[in-house]
Amino acid sequence: MSDDPESSDTASFDASAVIEAVTETLLGQPLTLTRLEVAKKSGLPPEHNAARWRALGFPEVPDDDVAFTKADVDAIKSTETLIKLGFIDRDQEESFIRTVGRTFARLAEWQVRAMLRSVLESETGKVSGRDIKQMNEMLRLGSKMQDYVWRRHLVGAATRLVLQYSADVDADGEPACAGFVDIVGYTTRSRSMTSDELSSLVERFESVVTDLITEHQGRVVKTIGDEIFFVVDDPVEAAWLGVELTEQHVHDDSFPNVRVGMAHGDLLNRLGDVFGPTVNMASRLTSAARPGRAVVDPALAELAKGTAGIKFRRMPRMRVKGFETVEPWSIKRERTERRKGLRGAVGEIIEGAADDVAMRLPQREE
Repeated sequence: MSDDPESSDTASFDASAVIEAVTETLLGQPLTLTRLEVAKKSGLPPEHNAARWRALGFPEVPDDDVAFTKADVDAIKSTETLIKLGFIDRDQEESFIRTVGRTFARLAEWQVRAMLRSVLESETGKVSGRDIKQMNEMLRLGSKMQDYVWRRHLVGAATRLVLQYSADVDADGEPACAGFVDIVGYTTRSRSMTSDELSSLVERFESVVTDLITEHQGRVVKTIGDEIFFVVDDPVEAAWLGVELTEQHVHDDSFPNVRVGMAHGDLLNRLGDVFGPTVNMASRLTSAARPGRAVVDPALAELAKGTAGIKFRRMPRMRVKGFETVEPWSIKRERTERRKGLRGAVGEIIEGAADDVAMRLPQREE
């Protein structure tokens, strides 16, 4: 049977029956309530519940459609309790719910393929008892794993917050290094690749970058297309991370050529995301960096200069959108054996000049 339920050789595939069976299995109970009945049982106005439903990323449901379960009522009541306990700020309720919805939507898109593989490949076009048993087991183990990962991340976030307070740092303004790493020529390159090749490239990029960020005591904030946004507390670790990210392509053909931009300053942490002028500076420097190069702002350069093994080179002043002119620095591994003679000196000059030109004429290749 084809993976595509709409293909001509799947005439016996009863999509409605499959969706009904899968929905009841995944939700753990049958659909028995309308939107208005949920509102009545939860004690909240229908429009309030509808706003939360939309914020979670779910489509609108007509008032008379039986599309909800008792779990929906329980979820609304739990949310109200969390607000009363102070876990969710009433003023930020919609933003919080929207963030939760986005996070789990991405996770669900990935997980559901594994859950439904046996159903979609079935020759009968029906959901068997074995399929239901397998989905229930995946749900049990998946929920357990997600709870474990969540709790571990809570420990990490709590540790960072406690250290902030112990250092008398504003909880909303944490000094750290913000950085971006993006694939050079991604758009152009992707046009000539098959979906499998593109998937392999992105998977390799994300895997290697995530490992390197973790090794240097940083954390991934989010992935934005072909770019990864990260934060590192220690300036020296951040500098080494930038160097190693740009070197990876030289040692590993399966890893794409990248450019990196980083800046140091106060970062605003909100709902799992990070904001502030420092983030904007790092993003601008990434766009201006030459392919295969890492560029940092003066604040990070000042904190990390003198690090053994890393060469810092002052670059010409440049205009950065949203800022006054800035004097960035390029960083790379210091050679253990410098080039000898005129050829070596000329090579160093040409390489530095190429970086300077790149900063004046930001790379626009996608």
